[in-house]
Formats: sequence, C-alpha cells, structure tokens
Amino acid sequence: MAIQKQKMPRSTFRSQADVSYNIPLILEHMPAGFPSPAEDYVEQKLDLNQYLIKHPAATFFVRADGESMIGAGINSGDLLVVDRATAATNNAVVLAILNGEFTIKRIRKVGDKLFLIPENPSFKPIEITQDMDFEIWGTVLHVIRSM
Repeated sequence: MAIQKQKMPRSTFRSQADVSYNIPLILEHMPAGFPSPAEDYVEQKLDLNQYLIKHPAATFFVRADGESMIGAGINSGDLLVVDRATAATNNAVVLAILNGEFTIKRIRKVGDKLFLIPENPSFKPIEITQDMDFEIWGTVLHVIRSM
C-alpha cells in the first residue's frame, strides 16, 4: 500500500492545549425531570482540554460531513476530536485516507481482511485491498455537538 502525505482538510483545527478553562464539574448525575438547585453539587473544576485531549501535539478537531456514521452518533457538522497518537484498535472510529480522500468510518479486521464500516445501513462496508492507497490518519475519541 502506498502512503502519501496528505493535506489536512480545511475544516481541521489544531487543539490549543496551552489554554486552560476550569469549568465547574458537578459529579452528581442530574435528573432530566424535576428541577433541583445545583449549586451545592459543585465538587471540582473540569478543564475540557484535560478531559478531551490526551496528546495535545497530536490532536486535531475536524468537522464531520455526511450521514455515513449516524449510527455511531456522528452527524454532519459535528466537531470530532481526532488523536493521531492513539492507536486504532479493532472497531475504533477512525479518520482515514482512502485513495486520496478523507473518510470517517469504523475500522474492523475480520480474519486477515480489513474493512472500513459505515454506521448507516444506506452505505456499504469498504474492504481495504493491497491496490488501494490507505492510511489511518487518526482515531476519533470524542464528538462535540451543539443542541
């Protein structure tokens, strides 16, 4: 398999781990029913960089585009936290380069075959063969979405 150096997609953002925001973290599980005052439950501070980013120099944010991963909770427009230093294990969601194009899919090894698996029944799995240019560019660790 030939691996070529690829440009980052234009919707890619590098993490800025040198910026720290300590946001109050409430460890108590919150009911979605009857309201309750939360002030007494603040137990510590949460820095989202520490929570979302394991390897700052190897972490990027990318925007998902398309509907092939909706079953994995990834919708078009979602912001994904991609870590290039985290090894892609079987069934991990990855950002891959296939024949010069970026794609987000689940990676799955079945016997001696490797597949990129969509999480939408409207799309078919892609078997990775020796004649394809293929590279796992990073592992998707988190999905960030606005309500």
